[in-house]
Amino acid sequence: MKVSVILPAAGLGTRMGREKAGTSRKQFMLLNGSPILVHTIRKFFRCPSVSEIVVALRKEDIEWAQDLLQQHPDHASKPVRFVEGGDSRQQSVQNALATLPPDTDLVAVHDAVRPFIEPEMVEKVIAEAADHGAAIVGIVPVDTVKRVHKNKVRDTFPRENLVLAQTPQVFRFDLLKRAFARAGADNFFGTDESSLVERLEELEVSVVQGSDRNIKITRPTDMELARLFLTEEAGEQKTS
Repeated sequence: MKVSVILPAAGLGTRMGREKAGTSRKQFMLLNGSPILVHTIRKFFRCPSVSEIVVALRKEDIEWAQDLLQQHPDHASKPVRFVEGGDSRQQSVQNALATLPPDTDLVAVHDAVRPFIEPEMVEKVIAEAADHGAAIVGIVPVDTVKRVHKNKVRDTFPRENLVLAQTPQVFRFDLLKRAFARAGADNFFGTDESSLVERLEELEVSVVQGSDRNIKITRPTDMELARLFLTEEAGEQKTS
């Protein structure tokens, strides 16, 4: 089974803020001396089911990222390719999809700024998608979720019927290509790949229980938690 991982990383990360974060590109912010993107790639190096990793970057960042990855001791453990991303996440993933070989079986899309995904979790969601065609990682919200109009509550949703979608999101290659083609034809822009696949109404998307450690680093305050998690991971590796 051939599994390709796509890491969309062409965004500018405007929610970080230049002054507070020191850079407008969150995927290149340093954690323990290495960019977040490298930490994320490293997790997929450790996944037996992953065949290749495709990173969608802004054109001006590709050469720099290639040089950076060459310095990583595990850079040759799995093929890593860099492609030019687009102005949106959807366009970046679509650009990467267009470069995948036709014998690809499954495609896993993962946020480049989720560096704490566990390889075991990646393997679980890949296995689920292999069995059912589509699977995502998600967690049940701990807070009560309400629908509002302006500043007035309209509905309260039972938490047991809700899930906060994370990544990886894994799909059959042919299914994901059709979903992107349909979205393009309809001029539809989704917030994740699952929303595009759901519109096809061909199959149900399975949910694999995720982890609250699988954070998406989007704000300056997330960096403090990321440093804590990285320290904990380093301690676990020393004792294992």
